Amino acid sequence: MHHTPADTPSFPSAPSPTPPVIVLGAGVIGLTTAIRLAESGRRVEIVARAFSPHTTSDVAAAVWYPFRAGPAAAVARWALRSYAVLGALAADPATGVAIVEGREYAHDPVPGEPWHDHVNGFRLLPPGDVPPPFRHGIAFRAPVVQMPRYLGWLRERAAALGVAFRMHEVDADALAGLLAAGAAVVNCTGLGARELVGDGTLYAIRGQIVRVAPGHATHFVQATRPPQPVTYVIPRADCTVLGGSTDVGREDLAVDPAEAAAIRARCIALMPALADAAILGHAVGLRPGRDEVRLEREDVGAGVIVHCYGHGGAGVTLSWGCAEDVAALLSGVSNRPRPPIA
Repeated sequence: MHHTPADTPSFPSAPSPTPPVIVLGAGVIGLTTAIRLAESGRRVEIVARAFSPHTTSDVAAAVWYPFRAGPAAAVARWALRSYAVLGALAADPATGVAIVEGREYAHDPVPGEPWHDHVNGFRLLPPGDVPPPFRHGIAFRAPVVQMPRYLGWLRERAAALGVAFRMHEVDADALAGLLAAGAAVVNCTGLGARELVGDGTLYAIRGQIVRVAPGHATHFVQATRPPQPVTYVIPRADCTVLGGSTDVGREDLAVDPAEAAAIRARCIALMPALADAAILGHAVGLRPGRDEVRLEREDVGAGVIVHCYGHGGAGVTLSWGCAEDVAALLSGVSNRPRPPIA
């Protein structure tokens, strides 16, 4: 019999009869936020222009690691909360979450991070355990998430909580109408928030990956600090993900064959056993880059909107911590009647 992990509250028996909070976006941030809101007793409707397997989150590698996100103190808090929840979810194979030993290599000493003292198995690597050309490294255990299996599990869990789903693209005018009518909205649109709320501080961070057959890597490896080109190997049950790239401002989604070959070569140099791994496919995604995650509440006319976007390369890593902050920001807001979405 499956038992709900301690970090994941049990489902309420029935949703409340009030109008729903509208969550815009169905990636990992939107789904996780909807779950936490529903668990707090709110009715929730997710409205999105795309659902899994057609979201940016589906392309994520995805290993727990605070990457390309700020501010540092909030990121550490969100990340460690998510570390605890994902660790609990790993007890259920249906989630697609597993705890994996990993290593990070660097040319210079790895700077101390607020989370280093709080993750399992953290240690500095002795020089003999660091492959050339690197000279320094750390090891730790972290959740690795099989996407899009995990997204499917999140959606099923949300549905069990009474969350409704609607495929529809909400533009700036429609959002303004909702807020004018007194709606409670959560903006989890990622890069789409540039147009939705006119946030010019958002930028794309293009990421390309190669998926190869599983079974050739026993642990994850990453080397992402300059001058090293971003390189990582993430073993999952469905595939091993080889990465990657962080091309700021580049927004084309076509696979670059030369880049794919370079990624594979860098990963094989780190882990020679990958040379025998069959290529399963390629993918490109656009991470929602921002100097700092935007997680704040705005009272707009009769309505309220909570923004939760700009997670860079750390959407999975920050998802549960951010979702709980969103729920807290809405804890005193009653659901108001709203007009239909045009």
